[in-house]
Amino acid sequence: MSLVSTTLLAFSMSTDAFAASLCKGTCMQQPRFSVALKTGLVFGVIEMISPVLGWLLGMGASQLVRDWDHWVIFTLLLLLGGRMIFAGLKPQQADDQCCGSSSRNPSWWLIVATAIATSLDAMAVGIGLAFMDVNIWLTALAIGLATTIMSTTGVMIGRRVGAAIGQRAEILGGIILIGVGCATLYHHLAADGLVLIQQMGA
Repeated sequence: MSLVSTTLLAFSMSTDAFAASLCKGTCMQQPRFSVALKTGLVFGVIEMISPVLGWLLGMGASQLVRDWDHWVIFTLLLLLGGRMIFAGLKPQQADDQCCGSSSRNPSWWLIVATAIATSLDAMAVGIGLAFMDVNIWLTALAIGLATTIMSTTGVMIGRRVGAAIGQRAEILGGIILIGVGCATLYHHLAADGLVLIQQMGA
């Protein structure tokens, strides 16, 4: 994967956490930066670990499906991207806005549980990355860093803009994931076509 693809993947993976942190910020009364940063670090660390776990699971199957691994990647990213777009289009319920947080006593256990829930997509992407030639450690670090930045920012601005922008971010993240999946499929098919042409020429 190129630097651009890795960056796009990292920020698309952070949109779920960004939307959740906006919900937290919406409910907090003028959250302090220290609280926002701690929230961002919780999301970031968990989001960084998840793709590594998925990658380890995927490595066991990568040799078995090496001939059609690009279809596995494309299907996974298509499904994940479609789910994110669907979640972004679904109306936000009023009682979902608060997520159990307040400015004085944020529920950190609930924040951790939310971070784990939003990191499941990253784990699934990690499975797909096992079929690609990537440095999983740098990719996971990029995802964790992007999530920390996005989540910290989300808490700080959530009080002013509300959760609506978070849903739009999920839609954008889903579109990016589908785009990365399509690009991966195109490059593999193009490479296979080039090899076939060379073999026919020989």
